[in-house]
Amino acid sequence: MQVGVFSIGDVTTDPTTGRTPTEQERIKATIDIATKAEEIGLDVFATGEHHNPPFVAPANPTVLLANLAARTERLILSTATTLITTNDPVRLAEDYAYLQHLADGRIDLVMGRGNTGPVYPWFGKDIREGIGLAVENYALLHELWRSEIVNWEGKYRTPLQGFTATPRPLDGIPPFVWHGSIRSPEIAEQAAYYGDGFFANNIFWPKHHFQRLIGLYRKRYEHYGHGSADQAIVGLGGQFFMRRNSQDAINEFRPYFDNAPVYGHGPSLEEFSAQTPLTVGSPQEVIEKTLEFTESFGSYQRQLFLVDHAGLPLKTVLEQLDLLGEILPTLRAEWEARRPAHVPADAPTHASRLAAREGAAAEPADTLSGAGIDKEG
Repeated sequence: MQVGVFSIGDVTTDPTTGRTPTEQERIKATIDIATKAEEIGLDVFATGEHHNPPFVAPANPTVLLANLAARTERLILSTATTLITTNDPVRLAEDYAYLQHLADGRIDLVMGRGNTGPVYPWFGKDIREGIGLAVENYALLHELWRSEIVNWEGKYRTPLQGFTATPRPLDGIPPFVWHGSIRSPEIAEQAAYYGDGFFANNIFWPKHHFQRLIGLYRKRYEHYGHGSADQAIVGLGGQFFMRRNSQDAINEFRPYFDNAPVYGHGPSLEEFSAQTPLTVGSPQEVIEKTLEFTESFGSYQRQLFLVDHAGLPLKTVLEQLDLLGEILPTLRAEWEARRPAHVPADAPTHASRLAAREGAAAEPADTLSGAGIDKEG
């Protein structure tokens, strides 16, 4: 299982102190969180893409991820998400291929439509065309990474004639792509069609909603011949707040929950925790609730947690990561024990895809070599 954290970069006032971090403080904190993630043994750090307050998640995630590539050695650097609807596929193809080279392949992307309505007109797009834009733009991006010369004509952008995106993907292997969705079966279908990953950021909705969405993706993944339904590449979100004592965790987190723009003024902490992956309690409670995801959704390949949100100070977030590091061996062992042997343990990486390609290329060569020896004998 690939385990990591993701950030949406919200700039939120700490309700216990009344202090709001500056944008620079919040941006610098993101770097500290990512480097801490590698230090404690996590596999992935992902950043959202936002273009509006109160967020400072990068409008162009490659800026932050390039910085992190220089500061880390093994962490997979991802987006969460890249707006496939409002970004130019040509620019995405070139930016992320370039980043791939800088990071020695430690890059993948989560493609999404975005959940902020005004972003569409800001970039000259119509939100009513969101699904169409997602489908067409990704089809072009997919082609740009796989064909040296692209001729293209579609509905939403000017045609391309004899175009080559540069640089080419590292080792001729495009970044692995996830399609992120919280509500759209069309996006699950798109992920299945290409044999890509499907990331269900299930942090705000009840599990039965995502069971249907993930079930559709798995069924269609098998339909398109990429493998059995339970071998489909699934990622999940989650969020927690831990202290050694469960009541201490609840008491400390409650003012953050009650006042956060994304949580507060709706269901109570207890109601929200009962209906979503949010876990506020002891490390053992986080382990138990997280392992329930496998029971609800089947074996999956990536788990990302949101920990730097709701105005929590950086010191507290880093403490949360230390606690995650402590329970990580238990989670990994339990996930592995529950995984059927034929189901992938991890999502594809650049290294694993390169090894698979080289292994496939070597197999017919070995066969030919053997045939030559037999003939000469």
